[in-house]
Amino acid sequence: MNRFVSTDGVRLSYYEWGTPNGSRPVVLHHGFAVDANANWVVPGVVDALVQAGHHVVGIDARGHGRSDKPHDPAVYGENIMARDLSILLDVLEYTEVDLIGYSMGGVVAAITATRDARIRRLILGGVGCAIVELGGVDRRVFEGISVVDVLLTEDPDEIAASLARPFRVLADAVGADRHALVAQLRALHRAPIPLANISAPTLVLAGQDDPLSTKPELLAAAIPGARCLTVPGDHLSAVRTPEFTSAIVEFFASAEKPAAKLT
Repeated sequence: MNRFVSTDGVRLSYYEWGTPNGSRPVVLHHGFAVDANANWVVPGVVDALVQAGHHVVGIDARGHGRSDKPHDPAVYGENIMARDLSILLDVLEYTEVDLIGYSMGGVVAAITATRDARIRRLILGGVGCAIVELGGVDRRVFEGISVVDVLLTEDPDEIAASLARPFRVLADAVGADRHALVAQLRALHRAPIPLANISAPTLVLAGQDDPLSTKPELLAAAIPGARCLTVPGDHLSAVRTPEFTSAIVEFFASAEKPAAKLT
């Protein structure tokens, strides 16, 4: 594990796998409540990329994993996380990277790709038309239920009865700081994202039963030249399918340019 400090003093953790070999690195940004390990290592995505010859880098977003976990919503939001991601690229001194984001990380990756020319290939996973229509994750899925309430309550009966229970189960399973997660939820990105500015070849990758990534073809249509692919599974299970991992490896299988160091 390595660390760097963002512009506001928040300390962020990142990880490297594989051996730098002059090829363009693949950078991974995880989804809400989990971390680089749970989102990418456990499902086998990192191993598959390393075996395919890639040098891989994964970040723990602020509020997640081993990064700092402030409780102030003012220091959260996918726009700030996109800034953190670009700072990480500065720290790594790479001029070109391939980028994958899942769910919350998909929003972060999309924002980053609209303004950072170092993104040369892009995969947006676990997201769909809501990025176009709402500027972020699909909040419509959770109308009438409160993820914030289920994350903050200590009442087992309230947790068991909530439709948002899977978020609490996931947060507890990875040992997340639930107050930090609530801060991120209160800062969700809601502004239009200029998707037409993305110049990187892009793959939109969604689970066919994922309510958070419905109509992924609409997202692909908003990004010049983007392709769309669905794989089995819902929001939590799609990332663990062989089809998901294979799609990532195959998308990055074309010849790569050397990744030059900044001088």
